[in-house]
Amino acid sequence: MRSTGVNPETNMHTKLIAFIKLANIHLNHFPKHEKYGLSQQIRNCMYDVYNLVTECNKRYHKKTTLTVLDVKHEQLRMLFKIAHELGYYNYKNSEIKHKENEANRRYLAINMMIDEIGFMIGGWIKKESQRESN
Repeated sequence: MRSTGVNPETNMHTKLIAFIKLANIHLNHFPKHEKYGLSQQIRNCMYDVYNLVTECNKRYHKKTTLTVLDVKHEQLRMLFKIAHELGYYNYKNSEIKHKENEANRRYLAINMMIDEIGFMIGGWIKKESQRESN
């Protein structure tokens, strides 16, 4: 699914936008009591990751910003894991409607996107480390 000849940063922006769209759909179905709790933290973390990617694109020395991006990405992964463990993927329109296998499928779809973004961040960090060592 990797495209050749495409600017990797543009590809990352495209992946992040697709991820944010899907995640927002899922977050809208979380329980109402989490609207300003975990759901809001996840949204803020997603937007922080997007902002850090944009910042890394513009900086010449990217190492510290990439490290912060990597940490934020891991926080995002953990927040989604907490939401899954609390059973929030079973909700639809703030009511429990989905069966366990549907909730797992939704979580795995989000988790695969998070993993793919993580691989891209890791590759970017590796590329910058090689560039700085030369």
